[in-house]
Order: sequence, then C-alpha cells, then structure tokens
Amino acid sequence: MKYKLPLILLLIIAFSCKKEVKQSVYKPRTIKSINLQKFDHQKFGLKTMNSIRAIEIIDSTAYFIAQGGKIYAFYTNGNFLITPNDFFGEIQPNFRASGHSENKLYALSIESPALLYQIKTDKKEGLKNAKLVYKEEGKKVFYDAMAFFDAQNGIAIGDPTEDCLSIILTTNGGNSWEKIACENLPKLIEGEAVFAASNTNIAIIDNNAWLITGGKQSRVLHTSDKGKTWDITSTPLLYGTESTGGYSIAFSDAKNGIICGGDYTKKEGNQKNKVITKDGGKTWQLVANGKTPGYISCVQYVPNTDGKEVFAVSTEGIYFSNDSGNSWLKVNNEGYFAIKFVNKNNAWLAGNGKIAKMKLE
Repeated sequence: MKYKLPLILLLIIAFSCKKEVKQSVYKPRTIKSINLQKFDHQKFGLKTMNSIRAIEIIDSTAYFIAQGGKIYAFYTNGNFLITPNDFFGEIQPNFRASGHSENKLYALSIESPALLYQIKTDKKEGLKNAKLVYKEEGKKVFYDAMAFFDAQNGIAIGDPTEDCLSIILTTNGGNSWEKIACENLPKLIEGEAVFAASNTNIAIIDNNAWLITGGKQSRVLHTSDKGKTWDITSTPLLYGTESTGGYSIAFSDAKNGIICGGDYTKKEGNQKNKVITKDGGKTWQLVANGKTPGYISCVQYVPNTDGKEVFAVSTEGIYFSNDSGNSWLKVNNEGYFAIKFVNKNNAWLAGNGKIAKMKLE
C-alpha cells in the first residue's frame, strides 16, 4: 500500500535533508611530520636580521615587517629582497604592525610619531614608492596591530591616548586614515591597553572585527559594521598587571574564535590564558586550563580545517591543536613571535632576528 504524505511534510523533509547535506563534520587529518626550515640569512650576505613581529602574504609572496625600518620579502621563485637603509629616508621606523590591500603593503610603527606607510608591491621590481599616509604624535601614542576588511576598508589599533583604544580607519584602500573619537568607543579602565606582540590583536570575518585588550583588564571590543559601532565583552582571561591578558585573537568563522595570551613575565604559566567562543564573542570559555601551552604571543587557525586545527607560537616553542584548542601538543622547541599560513599545508614564522617556513605533511 502506498501512502501520500502531505505537501508541507514533504517540504520539511526535503529542507531537512538539504541542510544535512550542507553540513560537514571535519575529520582530523593524520599529519605525519611538521617540518621547519630555518632561513639562513647569511647566504644573502646578512650578518643579522632585525626582530620581526608582523607577516603579510600577498600573491604567495611573504613579507616580514621588522623593527628598524626593514622589510624582508620571499618570492615564490626563490628570490629574496630587503629594503635598503634609505627606503624610509633618514627614519628607521620601529614596525610591529602591518596589513595589505590588493598590491599595497602597509607598515605601521609603534611609538610617537606613529608612522603608517603605504608601499607598492611588484613581483618584478619588489617594493617601491613608500608613501606616508598617516602620522600621529603624542606622549601616549603607541600602535600595535592592523588589518583590512576588504580592498577599501582597513583598521589599525593602539593603546589609549584618552580613555578608549586608539582606532584609525580607512575607507579608500588605505590612501587616508581617520581616528575614531573616544565618544564613539567603549571606555577602558586605567591600565587597560593592547600588546604589540604579533600583529594579531585584531581578527576579521566579513564586516566583523574583534579586538583583544590586556593589562589591568582583558576584554574584547567588537564591531559588526567595519568600525561604525562597537560593543565590549569581558573574558575569563588572566589580567591585573601590565604583562597579563590576551595577546592574540583569531576567528575561523563568524561564530567560532580563540584568544591566547597569559603573562609575558611568567611564560610557563598556563592558568587562564586560553579561551574560545562559539557565539561570535558574546561569551568566552576557558580551555586547556592549567595545561600546555603557557604564554602565547600568536594563535592562528589552519585554513580549510573548519576551525579544528590551530597553531600557536611563543618564545617557548610551537604548539598544535586538532580539536579547536581544547587540547595541545608541543611540536617544536624553536621560539617565534608570529605565524602566518599561506595555505593548509604551509606557513611562515618570524621571531627575534629569524624566519622559518613550516610544512605539514
């Protein structure tokens, strides 16, 4: 006997099946080896390299923005480039933040005067035409990180000069920048600021940006409209002194994110230094509390792993998680400040006068 289902029930079943097909459950892959190839700068005539805390990938070219006004670049054809001593004139900016929009690289120095340069990138001619697009002076000026939403809209953040974060925005591809008035931003408490650890105090997904603070408090500022409006949320991260709090934030999608940090002066400390969110940053939960790793300066999701695979680095080593940060394994003792993935299997790392390439196999 055949039964005829009501039309509405058929639609419900069809819709449910369609949704189920779209959903994917990521199965952790088997990574047989994690190979780290350290760059031998002496082969290129460099006795030393400057400290590097910011990495940009543009058209598969890796740019390392360093202190002392140096930018190192690795091209896919094996070529290596370093900016000459006079690239920024007589100034040797202390770069710790960077970003890019299409074929333009941006390098931002930290202390007063904070200098933001726009630099054209060319596969054949390298870096050229450094143009100063923003300058800010003041006793409390100190910029920490920057990123772009899209080709036209970008953001950079710094420590408070009043009672709010210093936030500058561009809406024209980085050609000009404007600072948001404090009256339009959440108020911070005295001693709450941002760490210039790895240029990853900002995470961006679509029109959303999340910013992590540290020091006397560790909270997350969030915008869903590219910086027009803001809210602020507390976290259970360690805070209270100028060296504690969140150092790095990353999101795999608009709902799932992770923050790592701790206390730079007590790098072995692993209490209250790792949190995750599953609701877009509205709430945060501690993970791997009291377990490896301790202090972390940079955390990044591995691309195309549904937010399951995560790498974190610090001067104490390299750490890996395949369950969204709930548990971790130390995979290398080499210390670095920052990590940036090119794709699912390749990443660049940078630290105090050193660069390395990591390959997952």
